[in-house]
Amino acid sequence: MSISRQNLTIVIVTFKSEGIIHQCIKSIDDEIEIIVVENSNDQEFKKNLEKNYKNINCVLSSDNLGMGKGNNLGINLAKTDFVLVLNPDVILEKSTINELFIASEKISNFTILAPISSNTNYPNYKMEINQKTFETREHPFEVKSVDGFAMLLNKKKIDIVIENKNFDKGRDYFDENFFMYLENDDLCKRIKDYNEKIFIVPTSKVNHLGAKAVDSKYKNEIEFSRNWHWIWSKFYFNKKHFGYFKAFTNGFPKFFFSIIKCLFYLLVNNKKKKNKYLSRASGFFNAARGKSSWYRPNTNF
Repeated sequence: MSISRQNLTIVIVTFKSEGIIHQCIKSIDDEIEIIVVENSNDQEFKKNLEKNYKNINCVLSSDNLGMGKGNNLGINLAKTDFVLVLNPDVILEKSTINELFIASEKISNFTILAPISSNTNYPNYKMEINQKTFETREHPFEVKSVDGFAMLLNKKKIDIVIENKNFDKGRDYFDENFFMYLENDDLCKRIKDYNEKIFIVPTSKVNHLGAKAVDSKYKNEIEFSRNWHWIWSKFYFNKKHFGYFKAFTNGFPKFFFSIIKCLFYLLVNNKKKKNKYLSRASGFFNAARGKSSWYRPNTNF
């Protein structure tokens, strides 16, 4: 089934993103429905978006649900067959959506379709180890996984996989145990494990500003949160798919050096770097003990 403006919904999960999201929204065709899931109870944010954009429904989650759970909320509210998940710091190019439509007419068996990042230094996809690589590509090509800042889900196809193949039973599209990071890799791995197809469309391009989704005044708190959750998510991902031993041996060196660096920056009185490495160590420690991804940045200022 090909995609059109009528059977596509865009889902954007936000948190303190009022300074950046307008660039994202303005790059989207206003005929396409957008569901914004704001991970707070910011009534003013909701009012502002829905007043200024006719195609937006802003849902307030009340609590900071994170990326996986926030995206699931938006995806389940979407009444269309296809959902394009975007981060608020992503800007579409003029032809981005149309190129995805064209690709969907050529590829009938995709489960996930993604535009390509305009920054060639940071590809938004991973290839299989034995896959051939090409310097230039014009046609959609199959990949191992795509980054979560821009990924289009064939909702009906995933629903069939969930129903028929006991697809990670008890969870939704994204594993909600991930608060931040690797929820996209986890979904892609589960998709590929059932021989479903993931494609990159090289003629469909997006600009990802990177780490700009949250207001800059919370920069330090968000950095500590990112360091905590990256380590936690890495451990959880490896434990889930490859076992506890691999997760522990893969993460322990980073944990050990984080402790050393934390002590060093404590001695030289560099509070910011001390807290950064303390966050990394804490993320590993909590994941190794089987604790949930509980850490939340302090934004009460």
